[in-house]
Amino acid sequence: QVQLVESGGGLVQPGGSLKLSCTPSVSSFSIYAMDWYRQAPGNQRELVAAIADGGRTNYADSVKGRFTISKDNAKNTVYLQMNSLKPEDTAVYYCNAGLKDRRSYAIHYDYWGQGIQVVVSS
Repeated sequence: QVQLVESGGGLVQPGGSLKLSCTPSVSSFSIYAMDWYRQAPGNQRELVAAIADGGRTNYADSVKGRFTISKDNAKNTVYLQMNSLKPEDTAVYYCNAGLKDRRSYAIHYDYWGQGIQVVVSS
């Protein structure tokens, strides 16, 4: 069964940068579209950034100008570049994707990554 595999989280000082990655565990599925969410302790999960099949992107107001979502089709990976990080960016980050089956071209939605911790602290 295909899963989404996340990487790149960790501890960073305020003002620093991190780059998250998310890719399907099975190469027969390509990324159709992807969202990044985050959830801080005691808070609801919130949408951070999204990228559509055609490359159109959207961002939460709180991260505009600091975060960039991008997709590398050759590597079948979506990235979330996070710059100028603030303590309030501390959360568990999740990727959520629609995946296209390369064999049938069917699109299947609502695959989730396992979540990856980002801590912004001095």
